[in-house]
Amino acid sequence: MKKLEVFGAAKLKGQIKISGSKNASLPILAATLLSNKKISLINLPKVKDIETMKLLLQSLGSVLENNKKRTIIRNNKQTKTFASYNLVKTMRAGILVLGPLLAKFGKAKVSLPGGCAIGTRPVDIHLTSLSKLGVKYKIIQGYVYANAPKGLIGANIRFPKISVGATENLIIAASLAKGKTILSNCAIEPEIKDLVNFLIKMGCNIKWTSKRTIKIEGIKIVKETEYKVMPDRIEAGTYLVAAALTEGKLKIIGINPKIISTEIKILKKIGAKIIQKKNEIFIKGNKRIKSINIKTSPYPGFPTDLQAQMMVLLCKANKKSFIKEEIFENRFMHVAELNRMGAKISINGNKAIIEGNINFQAAELMATDLRASVSLILAALASKGKSVINRIYHLDRGYEDIEKKLKKIGVKIKRIS
Repeated sequence: MKKLEVFGAAKLKGQIKISGSKNASLPILAATLLSNKKISLINLPKVKDIETMKLLLQSLGSVLENNKKRTIIRNNKQTKTFASYNLVKTMRAGILVLGPLLAKFGKAKVSLPGGCAIGTRPVDIHLTSLSKLGVKYKIIQGYVYANAPKGLIGANIRFPKISVGATENLIIAASLAKGKTILSNCAIEPEIKDLVNFLIKMGCNIKWTSKRTIKIEGIKIVKETEYKVMPDRIEAGTYLVAAALTEGKLKIIGINPKIISTEIKILKKIGAKIIQKKNEIFIKGNKRIKSINIKTSPYPGFPTDLQAQMMVLLCKANKKSFIKEEIFENRFMHVAELNRMGAKISINGNKAIIEGNINFQAAELMATDLRASVSLILAALASKGKSVINRIYHLDRGYEDIEKKLKKIGVKIKRIS
């Protein structure tokens, strides 16, 4: 099994170009199932989750052609409605094919999703919301068996709590439903806005009527489309944290600073110097890192996907900090590994108490999920000596060319068997 060797104590310096967003690409790939026309997608990141979603589409009958700049998807012969456990087990986004399959064929059999071990991530909001569009479903031996005997019919649906995945599934499904659908209490992450922009470009009739409410008039046929996926704000945030942690000087290009304004404000508060331009961010880390209290919450709040990275940074702060995790239970699995490196972090329910002023020590480590794995790399960068990180397949699910990008900015890092 592959491992990473990371040598610490380098101050990061240079430029990083941000890849396409994994979390925008996955629902967009699922939404291509609505179409029988040619779809060209540009800027899909080269990460394992995207490759898995492509394999899932192919298993459903989609024909994919990958070249250097774009992925071309043709669904004119796509007739299958069974999404198997073998493909869905490694990523929670597999459930996103449920909505488009029901919209197009009126039936689907989709495995309950897998992905990271950071909580149950229940799909009940997806299913109860789809039932309001006329879907009948049952769960048997880990599979959702769903059908819409009369096709999908528009409805007024209020999500009981903000859910990114349920918002995406319902927007996609309602795009081909008969009549009008109003979705309220929607998630409003930039990746959802990107999905909506893609669907509109395909000819779907979708409008935001207020901050968290969307109106969808169902259509019958979508058109041929070419679309460029947005950049990855979590990747950008990760490299910004890395610069702040190592007193680095980094220029992050290919990202609109507006979509990570919350993260930029927090990094400024802890002492980093940041200059923002139209599609780039310059950051200079400060030797003195100030403590701060953070709570993860749906966009535009602080993202749960940057919680582990920020925790590493706060271990170096001048005094005690707190992080409250409001999105996922069980998302502090990186804490044990950080404590092995010298961190002093204690957990009380969904709150982490982080003692500052610590010096990380290099160690052999075990990644537990995607964002935890990158947090261990950050801690290794702030250590003296060589750290070895095991189970890096988690990392490959969501970060494109991470070793190459880190080497370019001064990190000594190597993949070993």
